[in-house]
Amino acid sequence: MTAEVSILSPNVGATVPDAKTTTYRIAGGKVGVLLLHGLCGTPAEMRFVAMGLGRAGYTVHCPLLAGHGGSRQDIVKTRWQDWYKSAEAALDEIRESCDTVIVAGLCVGSILGMQLAAKQPNKVQAVALYSPTLWINGWAIKPYMRLLSLVPFRWLAKLIHFKDTASLGIKCPRVRDFVRAALTASDGSEMGTSGTPATMVLEHRLLVKAARKIVKSVTQPTLIMHSREDDHADLNNATFLQREMTGTVDLIVLEDSYHMITLDKERHVVVDRTKAFIERTIRSVRVAADPRLPQVA
Repeated sequence: MTAEVSILSPNVGATVPDAKTTTYRIAGGKVGVLLLHGLCGTPAEMRFVAMGLGRAGYTVHCPLLAGHGGSRQDIVKTRWQDWYKSAEAALDEIRESCDTVIVAGLCVGSILGMQLAAKQPNKVQAVALYSPTLWINGWAIKPYMRLLSLVPFRWLAKLIHFKDTASLGIKCPRVRDFVRAALTASDGSEMGTSGTPATMVLEHRLLVKAARKIVKSVTQPTLIMHSREDDHADLNNATFLQREMTGTVDLIVLEDSYHMITLDKERHVVVDRTKAFIERTIRSVRVAADPRLPQVA
């Protein structure tokens, strides 16, 4: 099936003008994939995966999370609950055309995906977590950023802004240079916000606190893909979730990428492993609906 790509205005929840931003929707079959981008990012960081899954015949939606795709002032007005509402609205939208939905997210998007799976199990049949980030503890993170855990108030966090790491979460020099140039030239609508406001790091911490309370409620099949060299989030983020989740968890450790695995050297591996995971999920759903079918290997 040939994928049709439409570049549309943001879904419900975005707080920035429609003209500045885009969200990806790829028409496909009754199996849908909801892709959630990371903190201070945009759907552009998920586009390679979206196109790969679209070519495989799946319906793909990649919404813009609330407050993202605009200026620093836009994003700091939001809270993690606003991001979740964006993801929830996108899930409801893709369910209108799909019987089976896999939610996949990068970084903070993966944490939002876990929440959707836990809170709406009838709408989410499987979860894929790309570089899940419970703790911002990768090798490129400066010690003073970790001290933000001592800052409990938004008004105080508003006074602090963290610059991007030199690595930008990308090991491939060519892709990293491209992203750096795009961030420098962009108003935030294409590649996201340059740097990270401390307010958003605080909201991330509150999101993780809420997510950890329900992680054992994620019983759907789960794929975790995480780099051993992740510069933003250590591999222990992935191994912790693998231990805590009660459903079947497949952990794939990448050896030649940093944090942004959907853009980095092994992005093809991300697409291929995700397609294989979706195919297993489809077989499981069909077997559950008709026990006479052969069991999934």
